[in-house]
Amino acid sequence: MSALADSSVRRIGAQVLRYWYLLRGSWPRFVELAYWPTVQMIMWGFITIFFTTHSSWIAQAFGVLLAGVLLWDTLFRAQLGLSVSFLEEMWSRNLGQVFVTPLRPWEFLASLMTMSIIRTLIGVLPAMLLAIPLYGYSVFDMGLPLIAFFVNLMVTGWAVGLFVISLILRWGLGAESLAWFVIFGLAPISCVYYPIATLPDWLQYVALAIPSAPVFEGMRGVMLDGVFRTDLFFLAAALNVFYLALGSAVFLWTFHQARRRGLLLQMGE
Repeated sequence: MSALADSSVRRIGAQVLRYWYLLRGSWPRFVELAYWPTVQMIMWGFITIFFTTHSSWIAQAFGVLLAGVLLWDTLFRAQLGLSVSFLEEMWSRNLGQVFVTPLRPWEFLASLMTMSIIRTLIGVLPAMLLAIPLYGYSVFDMGLPLIAFFVNLMVTGWAVGLFVISLILRWGLGAESLAWFVIFGLAPISCVYYPIATLPDWLQYVALAIPSAPVFEGMRGVMLDGVFRTDLFFLAAALNVFYLALGSAVFLWTFHQARRRGLLLQMGE
């Protein structure tokens, strides 16, 4: 019996060691373990601080929080729609075949962005419409500013998605989990559920350097004060142009390196 038990322990240990090497060999998987608890702690800590210091704001919180949830999902699905469409080519081992055709890299990116719009609308519109009979709240009451917020968040999602698929091109499918968790690292400094002023002073500058924070700050301006902040809109638009151009450049460079090294034909499940 002891010999059998010893054999079982060795087999179990060998399998655990195999999984450990797999985990250790992929830094995205390793980082992901600590990533979610840290992000949740930071974000909900700031939410708690805001509500404990602004109790008068609670009466207006429902609509603002619900709008924040819906617009955050727009950002998340914009990034995910682009990244997953790219991953589907890798899962099916079709990436190399796609670029045997006359398809150009910028045309490929345009198709990914188009699919991102389609996926986002399919995912977000039903939730927006369902909030009306369930809670008597319509995000469409924001009017034209809603279009500005939606477009800015879509472009932000594309910029993040371009960086994600560039990393996947570089590191392979071992980095595919980045498509699901990278965007949530922006949640605490995007100030989805609380004003930028809630953050520490030094972190407010970081928040204003990413497009999503001015968008959500502008959303609260429309909902609470009835004012569309054009300064925040143009700030978000300018940042989006910069990050989208940078993300496109990084992708094109990474794609060129992958094609030169023959990696496009080696990627798959």
